[in-house]
Amino acid sequence: MAPEQDRLVFITGASSGIGQAVALCFYQAGYRLALVARRTDVLNVWIKQAAMEPHRVRVYAADVSITQSIVDAGLACILAQGVPDVVVASAGVSIGMDTMDRADLDVMARVYATNNIGLAATFHPFLKVMVRRGSGVLVGIASVNGIRGFPGHGAYCSSKAAVISYCESLRGELRASGVKVLTISPGYVDTPLTRANGYSMPFLMSPQAFAQKLFRAVATGSSYRTFPWQMAVVAKLLRVLPNLWFDRLFARRARKRRRTPG
Repeated sequence: MAPEQDRLVFITGASSGIGQAVALCFYQAGYRLALVARRTDVLNVWIKQAAMEPHRVRVYAADVSITQSIVDAGLACILAQGVPDVVVASAGVSIGMDTMDRADLDVMARVYATNNIGLAATFHPFLKVMVRRGSGVLVGIASVNGIRGFPGHGAYCSSKAAVISYCESLRGELRASGVKVLTISPGYVDTPLTRANGYSMPFLMSPQAFAQKLFRAVATGSSYRTFPWQMAVVAKLLRVLPNLWFDRLFARRARKRRRTPG
């Protein structure tokens, strides 16, 4: 990697929640920032409030759910700031769904467009140039909810399961290139996204704690991390829990809030 003061991190979903906390963590570690958001006005206000040095931060407007939009943001970053050392695809949405409702099929498509196609499109502009350079870290944010499918969470759980599989596939493809792929599968993180949940969230982490753990995982060259450690244990148990027990255990669990009424 480049000297610390010259390192660059490209982060999507930087206007709030996980993305914002990750941006601040990398900034405090000396990185230059390339920050992507739909709400650039909100992001620019936060950058000023955080008293960040203007020459170390650049903002790119993009909608991750629109493939060409995020690809263009990545290409613009390369032209303006160079090839990033780290790319963090942290933009994501979480919406409940009911397959019996026709409108919720469109909800599912939106979740996939952001959480899956958007993640791949975030990485796309940097792959060839990182491989040519022989270094770089691509970070995909999955979830312990990608381990099993919970009632009412069909779109979110399946999208995060796909993130895990996609990042694993990409890691294998890039194995000999010097470019690393890191999959992060956190438990619950206290963000505007999770505050709308109508169910208990054990071992809830602050965004700042999440960001510090992600930063350490990048620094140590990890390929897959689940945190906090309690959720790592839960994830392992969920993997081996027989379907009959799993179904009984979560049958009455509150469902994720849907975007459509009913």
